[in-house]
Amino acid sequence: MSATEAKALPSRLRNYVDLTKPRLLPMVLFTGLPALGMAATGWPSVSFAVLTLLGIALASASANTLNAYVERDVDAKMDRTASRPLPAGRLAPRTALVFGIVLAVLSIALLWLISGVAAAGLAAASILFYIFVYTVWLKPRSAWNAVVGGVAGAVSPLIADVAVDGQVGLAGLVLFAIVFFWQPPHVWAIALYRKADYERAGIPMLPNVIGDQPTRRWMVACTVGLVPITLAPFFLSLLGPVYLAVAVGMNAWFIDASIRVLREQTDAAAQRMFYVSLAYLFSLYLAMLIDLLV
Repeated sequence: MSATEAKALPSRLRNYVDLTKPRLLPMVLFTGLPALGMAATGWPSVSFAVLTLLGIALASASANTLNAYVERDVDAKMDRTASRPLPAGRLAPRTALVFGIVLAVLSIALLWLISGVAAAGLAAASILFYIFVYTVWLKPRSAWNAVVGGVAGAVSPLIADVAVDGQVGLAGLVLFAIVFFWQPPHVWAIALYRKADYERAGIPMLPNVIGDQPTRRWMVACTVGLVPITLAPFFLSLLGPVYLAVAVGMNAWFIDASIRVLREQTDAAAQRMFYVSLAYLFSLYLAMLIDLLV
């Protein structure tokens, strides 16, 4: 390797990392971790947990990379995505495609070896669903893409649950439901303050199709609907009072943020809602871990 190539290597590696959308990976791991403790009587071994979560992370990285490959032309039209490696021309599309496929193979193989056929199959299905059902078919055609796309974003607890028990149980389903119903108001908040971006790219997000105020009403409805879903782990005896207290407080904050979006009707309120949604999900899953460990 020449000196010039050696200097360029860190930048090239960074481009590959950027393809996987690394800011999303902590959420994938964080939402899968409590399912490992809730799915079985006691935590599995550290090595099993780490390798299972690694397999889940590789599946997510593969889906994100292949999504970037499919949407490279659309990304070039949007301000928030135009600087990504493919639309910016820092990586060749074929290179990204091969990289995404390699990540998928590694993920499926690792989960198969460590966690069994069911976990590997679920990871493979989640990648295929995200690319072909969500990215290729639904996202360019339906304003409700954020709802269906939530399936892929919420699959981490299901894989973790299957990895421990060999089948999807109550713990995995409840944790899946929390992320699934959380995702629409989270995405719609972005769609409100990035409305022009999505319109320029030709992506039919809810505000562009049904209008801003109806979208805001849907956000309020979703945050209210999350209350019984997020309280279910306590009433199903999966988690204890620590989680319950945090869930009650965070639901009140999330609903308040959505009502402010509806009343204020500003991009600033929508952007605030986006950050509140991140804090909301992080706090719920952190409370789950605390409850499981104390």
